Order: sequence, then C-alpha cells, then structure tokens
Amino acid sequence: MIEGRYRNRPTGGLIAGTIICGVCLLVVLAYDLLGAGPIHTVVGILLAVPSGLMVVGLLLLIDRLEPEPPTKMLFAFLWGAGVACLFALVINTAGIALIFTPQFGPKGGMMVGASIGAPIVEETLKGLVLLIFLWRSRDEIDGPTDGIIYAGMVGIGFAVVEDVNYYLQAMSTSGAALAFTFVLRGLLSPLCHPIFTSMTGLGITYAANHRGGRGVLAVLAGWVGAMLLHATWNFSSSFGFGGLAVAYGILLVVIVILIVLLVRDRRRVVGLIRRYLPAYHATGSVTPADVAMLSTLRERSQARRWAAGRFGKIGKRAMADYQLAATELALLHSHAESRTVDPRRYAFRQDTLVRLMVDAHNVFAPRRG
Repeated sequence: MIEGRYRNRPTGGLIAGTIICGVCLLVVLAYDLLGAGPIHTVVGILLAVPSGLMVVGLLLLIDRLEPEPPTKMLFAFLWGAGVACLFALVINTAGIALIFTPQFGPKGGMMVGASIGAPIVEETLKGLVLLIFLWRSRDEIDGPTDGIIYAGMVGIGFAVVEDVNYYLQAMSTSGAALAFTFVLRGLLSPLCHPIFTSMTGLGITYAANHRGGRGVLAVLAGWVGAMLLHATWNFSSSFGFGGLAVAYGILLVVIVILIVLLVRDRRRVVGLIRRYLPAYHATGSVTPADVAMLSTLRERSQARRWAAGRFGKIGKRAMADYQLAATELALLHSHAESRTVDPRRYAFRQDTLVRLMVDAHNVFAPRRG
C-alpha cells in the first residue's frame, strides 16, 4: 500500500443514501413479484440486465481518463433503479388514474400521461440525484464528461427496472408482444434514458463550473431539455414506425452532439494537464515524460502494464493512483481559475494530491526506463 493513498472514501451520507436506494429497489421488485409471480419476474430481469450491462460498460469506457468514484457511480445507478423508479411508478400511476383518464378518457389519458406526465415526473426524479452531486461535490464535477457519466448511470438504472415492468406487461399478453418489446427496448433503445437525463447532466456541469445566476438557468435549461427530449420520444413512438423514425432521427442528432462534447472535453483535460503539471517538477512528482504519458489513454495503459510487469500489483496500483491524482490536480487548477472551489478546499486537495503523486512516483520512478 502506498503511504498517503487518496482513497476518496464514501461519506456516511453516501452510504445511507445507497442503502435507501437499495430498499426502494427491493420494494419495486417485490411489487413485480406480487403482480407477475417469480418466474415471469426472473425472466423479465434476465431480459433487462444484458442491455443495462452494455450501457454501463460503455459509460465506464468513456470514463477512463479521470474515472469517477465507484461508490458515487453505484449510488447514481441505484437512485435511478430504486428511488426514481419507485416514486415514478406511484406518481405516474396516480396521475393517469386521477388526472389524465378523467379528462381525456382511457386511451387519451395513457397517451397524455406518457407524453407529458411521465417525462416531467421521471426526469425530475432522475435529475434530483444530479442536484445532490452539485450540492455535495461541486468541485468534483469537472466537465461535460462527468455530467454525462453520472446522468447515464442514473438513466440506465431507471431504464433497466422500467424494462422489467414492460417485459412483464408484454408477457401477460403474448410471446410475440414480448419479442417485440424486447427488440424495441432492449436492442433498439437502451440509450434513451441515459441520453434524456444527460441534458440535465450538462446543465449541472455548467453550474458546477461557473459562478452566478447563470448556473441556475443552466440547470433549469438542462432539465427542460431532458423533459422535452423524453416527451418527443414518447409522443413520436406512439405513431408507429413513422413516428419511431422521427424519434430515432432526433436521438441520432443528440448522440452526435454528445460525442462531440465528449471529444472536446477530453482534449480540454489533456490541455490542462500539459498546462498546469509542469509547474510541479520541483516537487519530484512530475517529469516531461510523465506529462507525455498522461496525455493519451494508450500511453497510460502501457504505463500501467509496465508498472505491473516490473513491480507487480503495488506498481500497477501506484501508477493508477498517480494517473488519477495528476489528472485531478490539473482539473483542480481549472476550478480554482473559475473560482468554483473554496480556497481552503483547494489547498487541502492540492496538498493531498501532490503527496500522493510523490509517494506513487517514488514506487516506479527510481528504476523507470
């Protein structure tokens, strides 16, 4: 173990919140078990999990340059799967039964509920966890990638549990209905909820990295964008294949925009590394070779393999710690520049990260080459 290793330990609040999310998820699963029985519920879960794992894997692949804490990623996922799903189930069901059906009739009530009510309720519930992150960890939301990753985790958590409910409803109709639902939701649209909520994630990111009232407006704009995108998808998809084509066209445009933002954000982070880290050469924690290594994912991966081959698990852990701490240090400077981190918090994190970098560097630097 490296002395002074920065673990980013979960707080008591995060642990308690994760437990609450888990309890909410169990309540939703119990509801499914009581309504559909254990066999159908297990089949629904088995159908929903693969697409969820695929999206989680994609998010982890995107999040390699400055990985977010696993505990917070888990909390975001369970919030979507537990808290958001449970309260959305209650509120959406009550809204359709008590508000939309009396006004528009059974068929119209379902359409209005799906096109207006559900997007408002679901994007609000999913977005709440992002507000919690903004409130509790403002200086750790470093750019669009972080906002998209956390939004994606809460979105896919919600989608997996929602898919189980859709599969159970389809199983009660026919095998053909189940097959159609699986193709539509499991194969053709697993990214929908993550993409919807990423709009809120982008608003949260702007607020975390800017001071003043514009941050509030950005959060509101992101939330409205998430609801509108969600509502457009639900409304368009109710008009058969033609409506689906329109919905997929809009979704494709949004995906392209998100990819552009992710690429630009990665370049921004690399630029911050090259700009700020050379100043730490005197601490013995950074060399020009280190800056070059930190600037590409390929070089980072090769460095971890080299450290593992030369020094075993301790070397690999030291290199991984070094890479994460160095990246976070560069991003910390960015927050200081935009005045979105408290000076005392800045000094504490700077000292912690530099010490970790020095300790980690001492593991592999003496014989590196």
